[in-house]
Amino acid sequence: MNQTAHYRFSGPALLPMYGKALLASSKGGRHAAADMPELSADIEGVRTDTAELRRYREVCGFMTSSLCPVTWPHILAFPLHIRLMTDAAFPLPLMGLVHIGNRIEQQRAIRQGEILELRARIANAMDTERGLAFDILTEASSSGHVIWKEYSTLLYRQPTESSGKDGKKQPPEAPQMLSGQATVQAPGNIGYRYGRVSGDMNPIHLHALSAKAFGFPRNIAHGMWSKAHCLALMEKAEGPLEAVTVDTQFKKPFFIPGTGILTWERNSTETPFRLLNKDASAPHLEGSLSRD
Repeated sequence: MNQTAHYRFSGPALLPMYGKALLASSKGGRHAAADMPELSADIEGVRTDTAELRRYREVCGFMTSSLCPVTWPHILAFPLHIRLMTDAAFPLPLMGLVHIGNRIEQQRAIRQGEILELRARIANAMDTERGLAFDILTEASSSGHVIWKEYSTLLYRQPTESSGKDGKKQPPEAPQMLSGQATVQAPGNIGYRYGRVSGDMNPIHLHALSAKAFGFPRNIAHGMWSKAHCLALMEKAEGPLEAVTVDTQFKKPFFIPGTGILTWERNSTETPFRLLNKDASAPHLEGSLSRD
C-alpha cells in the first residue's frame, strides 16, 4: 500500500482536521513500514511575522529579536503535518502517535518578516522493537534555497514478539549535571497556552481530565514546548542561535504543573543538554546543540 499524494495547502484549518482525527477510530491495527504512503504537502508565501509570533516568544521564553526562534518554522508548518496525518491514505491514528524525537538543521538565522515556502512529507519509515517509527520531514525555503530542515520522529507503538525477551534490564544511571543550569517551571496552563499558539490541541496536553482519558495520570507538557523553552534559556545565557543543528530525544513525560532542571555544557560548540525532573534522577529530554 505505497500510495503517493501531494497537496498544495491553502491555510491552517486545524479544527476540522482534529475533528477528523478524533473520529478516525477505524484506523489502527498492526502496520509495517511498507504500509506508509508517500504523502507530501506544501504552502507558499508564508510570513514569519504572524500575529502569533509575539505570543509564541512569550509562551516559550524567547527574547525579542529581529531573528525568528529556531523552532518557529515548526509552528508555521504544523498545519501541513496535521494534513498529512489526517489523510485518508495515512494508516495510523493521529491520537495514538508518540513524538519521540526532533532534529532541526538551520543553515542561517531566519529574519522576522521573511517569506518562506514550506514543504512537509512522510519519510524514513522504519520497523523497530517498539513499533513503527517515521519522520515528518519539513523544509523551509527562502528565494528557492532550503535554509531550515526538520525531522520530527513519531512512533506508533506495536511491540514485536522479541520485545522484552532480553532479560532484566539494568536501571539507567542518574544523568550527570553539566556546567550550565537553570530551573524550568511548567505552569498548569502551559499545555493550553502552547496549544493555542501552536495549533497542537492534543487532549493529553490540555487538562488533567482529558489526559486521563488517554491513560495519563494528568496532562503533560508538549515536547516541542520543552525543547523551545530549553533553547530560549540557553540562548539567553550563550547568545543567539543562528546556524545551528539541534537534535533532541523526548524521554519521560513532563507532567504539569511541574518543575524541571535544565543542564547544559557552557561555552561549547558541541553542547549536550538535558531537561531533568526536579530531583535530577531522570530526563524529560536529552539533546545536543552544535553551532555550524
